[in-house]
Amino acid sequence: MTKLNELLKSIDIIESWNEKDIDISGISYHSKKVEKDHIFVCIKGYKTDGHKYIMSAINNGAVALIVEDFQEGWKIPQYKVNNSRIALAHLSSCYYNNPSNHMKMIGITATNGKTTTSFMVDKILADNKYSTGLIGTVVSKFSNVSIPSILTTPESLNLQNYFYQMKNKNISHVTMEVSSSSLELSRVADVDFDIVAFNNISREHIDLHGSFEDYFRVKSSLIRNAKESAWAVINIDSLILKELISETKANILTFGVENNDGDLSCEDLDLSTGRAVFYVSINKPLNLGNTKYKQRRFKINLSVPGYHSVYNSMSAIAIALLAGVPINNIQKSLENFIGVERRFQFIFEDNFKIIDDHFANIGNINVTLATLNKMVYKDLHLIYAIRGSRGKIVNKENALAIVEWSHKLGFKKIIATTSDSHVTDKDKVIQEELDIFMNIMDENNIEVDLYNELPDAINEGISRAKDSDVVLLAGCQGMDYGAHIALKIMHLLRPDIDEDLLYAPLKDRVAGSLELGSIE
Repeated sequence: MTKLNELLKSIDIIESWNEKDIDISGISYHSKKVEKDHIFVCIKGYKTDGHKYIMSAINNGAVALIVEDFQEGWKIPQYKVNNSRIALAHLSSCYYNNPSNHMKMIGITATNGKTTTSFMVDKILADNKYSTGLIGTVVSKFSNVSIPSILTTPESLNLQNYFYQMKNKNISHVTMEVSSSSLELSRVADVDFDIVAFNNISREHIDLHGSFEDYFRVKSSLIRNAKESAWAVINIDSLILKELISETKANILTFGVENNDGDLSCEDLDLSTGRAVFYVSINKPLNLGNTKYKQRRFKINLSVPGYHSVYNSMSAIAIALLAGVPINNIQKSLENFIGVERRFQFIFEDNFKIIDDHFANIGNINVTLATLNKMVYKDLHLIYAIRGSRGKIVNKENALAIVEWSHKLGFKKIIATTSDSHVTDKDKVIQEELDIFMNIMDENNIEVDLYNELPDAINEGISRAKDSDVVLLAGCQGMDYGAHIALKIMHLLRPDIDEDLLYAPLKDRVAGSLELGSIE
């Protein structure tokens, strides 16, 4: 229990009614999750308004309300604020005693590569015997706790609860993905970041943010709003990111892969095998907190394939140096890093290959297909799960990216699916999204075999594969169950393969592990 007035000190109150200093046992923003003596925070969402559920919240035990609009007819205390999402973030942090202040907080934003970079960083830190926590698109995990993710960045109340649990488990370093929506919706409003990184940016979530300019404004707030004692890691190969150097009070550590003007640069890159070997150059003496680095070079051997992995690893290396990890430990960890599920993941390698990839947006599509372009194989069988509830712009851009690569990779036929039974309502493909995708394919003479169900699409793709071909399971939420389905099909087709070996890529896998009926 905590006193209401103590919690209210953390937010800006415009006006209040029926004030009382009462005991509070918790905070809720979903009326069905309210318990006895909770504060209920009324959030105006895109699809519904929490103010409509006050009766349900009170019936379930709410004893105080945080509102944006005063609600007549209720006797319990009400406190009006300008933005209830910001209020929720501050109240949540205060309720859990500001847990992020007690750990080294690392926030990574990017259009592509947030997940892989965060997993790289977590591995490097854990291998260095730090006690680590990880929060992101695939999973939130710490100590012996592992929670499959529904949102890239959890709502602020859930996020602060995770931090509270981490603090109680003596976690020292937390690495988290920071999505544009989490910044826009104030989920990370009260997170005390010590290191922030901005890896890259391309067009994504335009329908949510309205324009690329607004999307960049939101994402760059992670850097712009960083505290003076924090460090900001910036990829200066991107000119628009480079401009942020003069727009933050934080300390700056820059890196480049194509540009060698940064504090760190990539040199002598060899991608001939698909897996990168390169040197990192520390271009000038650096004083990074308690650690000093002389000008020098060191070699990196990556086990994960792709040009994009070079960028992800450069950001991870910069963060690891800031965390005081010795260079030889960084080298060992990256050499042993096997990658992240659904990020250009090889799930079957025998007479032909099956690759599973997130394939979220044009940046993601470009780096995925650019890596395939460097590989040796006969035919590509692309099975694409159309993005649901992301709007016409994203689906148009994704379709155009596939068209552009069809000329380079030489395919004129693809398999597409709306994955009807394998997505929740928030990821359903709506008719206008399907129409724009199909129209672009038709305009560019690309034949599409369209399936409503994911298993049908995957079965068709695998049935076409011959020796030395590649089957690409491509797509976001609609393809999350793809690897499970594909390997079940392969088990029937290839009973000669040891079952444990065949299903090894699914070990500890999170994507596709949730029962759809359990997702709200």
